[in-house]
Amino acid sequence: MHKILLIDDDIALTEMLEQYLVTEGFDVTVANDGQTGAQYALAGQFDLTVLDVMMPKLNGIETLCLIRQASHIPVIMLTAKGDESERVMGLESGADDYVPKPCTPRELLARIRALLRRSKITKDGSQLALQIIIGGLTITPAQRRVEVAGKAINLTSTEFNLLEVLAKNAGHVVCKEDLALQAMGRTLVRFDRSVDVHMSSIRQKIGTSANGSDYIQTVYRMGYQLIRE
Repeated sequence: MHKILLIDDDIALTEMLEQYLVTEGFDVTVANDGQTGAQYALAGQFDLTVLDVMMPKLNGIETLCLIRQASHIPVIMLTAKGDESERVMGLESGADDYVPKPCTPRELLARIRALLRRSKITKDGSQLALQIIIGGLTITPAQRRVEVAGKAINLTSTEFNLLEVLAKNAGHVVCKEDLALQAMGRTLVRFDRSVDVHMSSIRQKIGTSANGSDYIQTVYRMGYQLIRE
């Protein structure tokens, strides 16, 4: 049974979502403020966190920053519908995905299941040794581990998924729509910058190759590709 942490100060909403998710087979814990939610999340007992942006004590972005200091738990942000700044700020702070409010429990459930599927660690022992090595970049999918020149890089679940898709298609352009489907389990909507924001974060974290060039290249109006050295 997956354990879900729901952090939102809207008591009526959290009660409804909790009841719905429990009937779908999840174990749900609720926190109605950011401070309590961060404490719960950092206890390390949850598979995924759903986090609202607007909350007392600590807002969602502040709460997420605290969580990301010590945890890579997948996080879905609940953002105001139509507020692009909230979505971008959440993604830049380490959120894996977002759902605009108001949202239906069914939509949130679909996002939760998609993110859980993509963050699951493979337990098949035959794949533990499988690695993708491109220059100084090493990706171990079974352990969801990334290293650059032997140094471990901390990526969020969605960032890892995006990098893995690019690595498996190294030397070829992958369009944003395919990246969103394969790495995030959803289609892009109009003006959706999620992939771009995640890619910017990945680039900052993995740095450049030994010759000083970027590992990831933006191909105008097409998508992204991981350069094969």
